[in-house]
Amino acid sequence: MQGNQLPFFNPDHWSLTQSIAVFAGCAFVIAVTGTWITYVVDQLADRTGAGEAVAGAVFLGGATSLAGSVLSVTAAWKGHPELAVSNALGGIAVQTLFLAVADFCYRRANLEHAAASAPNMLQTALLISLLALILLAPLLPDVTFFAIHPITPLLLGFYFYGIRLVRGARLQPMWRPLVTRETRQDIPQKSSLLSSMSSLWLRFILLLVILGMTGWLLEPAANNIAIKTGLSETAVGVLLTAVSTSIPELVTSIAAVRSGALTLAVGGILGGNVFDTLFTAASDIAYRQGSIYHVMPKASILWVTLTLLMSGVLMMGLIRREEQGIAKIGTESAAIIVLYGIGVIVMLTGGV
Repeated sequence: MQGNQLPFFNPDHWSLTQSIAVFAGCAFVIAVTGTWITYVVDQLADRTGAGEAVAGAVFLGGATSLAGSVLSVTAAWKGHPELAVSNALGGIAVQTLFLAVADFCYRRANLEHAAASAPNMLQTALLISLLALILLAPLLPDVTFFAIHPITPLLLGFYFYGIRLVRGARLQPMWRPLVTRETRQDIPQKSSLLSSMSSLWLRFILLLVILGMTGWLLEPAANNIAIKTGLSETAVGVLLTAVSTSIPELVTSIAAVRSGALTLAVGGILGGNVFDTLFTAASDIAYRQGSIYHVMPKASILWVTLTLLMSGVLMMGLIRREEQGIAKIGTESAAIIVLYGIGVIVMLTGGV
């Protein structure tokens, strides 16, 4: 029976064309599913009382990142740590870039100004802290317990502590942003009361399963593309898998902006970024050869540093709240675009 297995069902037998076709098909499914899940999460935010920022951090951030997390864990388990880490870190960078794209789609004012929110600022601070821990890990001794580096449980604990702070910032805010004529506040929509909670959760779980399956299929396709094109796993992870698994963030953020859910648009991307740092922790657990942090190539270190810098720039934008900037996007959004472009150029020209 093994000898009669169709080649298409064995990823090792896929040609470059077949791998690209599977990759493109999965990317399309992720884009469509990501669009649907946005509306479900927006209604869950209203029905549960979590608010758009918290829903973006937990529901939307985790859901739209599921395909990427499955890909990273699968790659690490199969002994491809470079692909696993670069997919996670590249995803954070490109999703931050998508926030600048969403800013461009909202023409009334800069997104950092209109979506002012204490929870979103806390998410950015949490992201910076988690990225700093990842950057610190390779500098620490290569010591593991059951092939897991001590930074991994620290990342997980810091994440849940940070999400608790984000929720607290919504329920009992210690400060509130100045409300201007362009500020969009998080007000529950009446239409969200039309769907039952059980129906919303059922749709949410179904869409999660679809996203997880596409992430599982993306991994062998991406690995084959790397092998057959001669590209490094880091290049494939940052430029291909990270972008394709981050398509939901782009689709959902633009859809949220167009529907007026600006806090959800920003919270969804920031929540996805924070959740993506856990890809590295999960990959370290799945990688059985030791600490995954100590086998990260220089290119991955580059993207950790760049995403840390991009997040810092974003934080300044959220605090400054410039109403109008360059080409009707925030100055910080323009800086993020430039920083991402520099990273791509450095990687492709062999600078690292």
